[in-house]
Amino acid sequence: MTARYAVLGNPLGHTKSPFIHTEFARQFGEDLTYEAIEAPLDGFADAVRAFRDSGGLGVNVTVPFKVEAFELADIARDAAKICGASNCLAFDGERIIAENFDGVGLVRDITENLGVPISGARVLFAGAGGATRGAVAPFLAAGAAEVTIANRTTAKAQAIRDLLSDRGHIITSRYEDISGFYDIVLNSTTLSLTGEKPPLPDTVFEGARLAYDLVYGKGLTPFLATAQARGAQVADGVGMLVEQAAEAFVWWRGKRPDTRPVIDAMTIPLD
Repeated sequence: MTARYAVLGNPLGHTKSPFIHTEFARQFGEDLTYEAIEAPLDGFADAVRAFRDSGGLGVNVTVPFKVEAFELADIARDAAKICGASNCLAFDGERIIAENFDGVGLVRDITENLGVPISGARVLFAGAGGATRGAVAPFLAAGAAEVTIANRTTAKAQAIRDLLSDRGHIITSRYEDISGFYDIVLNSTTLSLTGEKPPLPDTVFEGARLAYDLVYGKGLTPFLATAQARGAQVADGVGMLVEQAAEAFVWWRGKRPDTRPVIDAMTIPLD
């Protein structure tokens, strides 16, 4: 029987998820379909249940439904609980199980694909939104010496620190107070979508091993251009996108796909 999966979001005009999962399935000869379902803004829960009841086995979830997906679930795994949001659901009978693979996908892209070690690293996140919230615990689990979260105001950053303080060393700061040396600097804001960059001092890139923009497909963003001019290796978020999809595939199918050819097919040169 054909296994059915889908991505739910609104809008979904530019989603890459069907391509990614179709390529993963092809590697194993899996009998699998993967649909894009643009759920009504007021009809996400009904869309999930309808897909489950028609034989669907799991769904990825994208904006604006990640929080609603978490709230819909009967069971939430640790990463989803930390985020208060889910980007992946699996169905066990009528039960809905929530996961969030964004953080572990980001860690895998940095360590496995880009070859940059996180163990012992000083890490700086620009922005204190959901992407940072989901990534801090995986970075600490990967051995980061410390994680600094910079934001325009510190309340959201402090909330992340308070939630995860038992997992490792977390520092919070306003952008204007940032100083010192970092091994990995990440832009988890959406400013690159509008050609802007977070107001970090350029000096944070001095000696950095990697500058990583979670936005993908925008070429050399102002954040990455500044880092590159300071000598840092740069990368955008296409690898994170593919790696979090691979984590979902492993969860659903029990097989780890080769992400390299998929990343290569989707990469837009950073120039």
